[in-house]
Amino acid sequence: MNKFFYVFIILGITGCAARDIMLDSFEFKPMKTTQHTIATWQKITNKNQPIHIYIEGDGNSFFANGTPSPDPTPHDNFVRDLVAHDMYFNVVYIARPCQFIRDENCDFHDWTDARFSKNNIDSIAYAIKQIAQNQPVILIGYSGGAMASALVIQNNPDIKIQKWVTIAGVLNHHDWTEYFGDSNLDKSLNIKNLPDVPQIHYAGTDDLIVPIELSKKWVPENLLHIVPGATHSNFSNLNLDL
Repeated sequence: MNKFFYVFIILGITGCAARDIMLDSFEFKPMKTTQHTIATWQKITNKNQPIHIYIEGDGNSFFANGTPSPDPTPHDNFVRDLVAHDMYFNVVYIARPCQFIRDENCDFHDWTDARFSKNNIDSIAYAIKQIAQNQPVILIGYSGGAMASALVIQNNPDIKIQKWVTIAGVLNHHDWTEYFGDSNLDKSLNIKNLPDVPQIHYAGTDDLIVPIELSKKWVPENLLHIVPGATHSNFSNLNLDL
């Protein structure tokens, strides 16, 4: 049975978020980076082997009425469940900036129009480098975490990416916001092309958040694995090719 880790971290005067994490045999490690303190859960049992690193999605960025949430910590456990069921030697969950930990540099822009800003991407990349210590990385990005992982790879050629995997991934936020008629993420970086690394991308036919037609636009057919009936956060019996 999975254990529940109850985490409450106080950083600065801004307080923090508290959440229960269903991860067994993982160690919670807040990582101080260039801009933010990033919440991570780590299981490292063989430092000579590659590391599976999962990057969380955008989380609870907005309320249903379109106003920014005061806390972007994700409400669902989709990525954490994937992590908990990954039986590899080395598995790490990395939250996005300001999820779980509200540090003194957090601002609502960090989970809205600047969610893919240079500061945020640099913070995630710094955490990955500290964890990987020059070991190969299999990088898995979910939803907006796919965009974040793409930017990490694009801007950090010193990280040894063995494989890149995305699930229900946003891979061009301009196309994505335009599709829904939303405001551009004008404080965020974007990519023009997919990084040149071994990769596979999983997309659901019933995903209403990242529609399948966008995935087909962004990803060549030979790299796209379409999962029939899958929604944005329900990929039943998903067997990742890692």
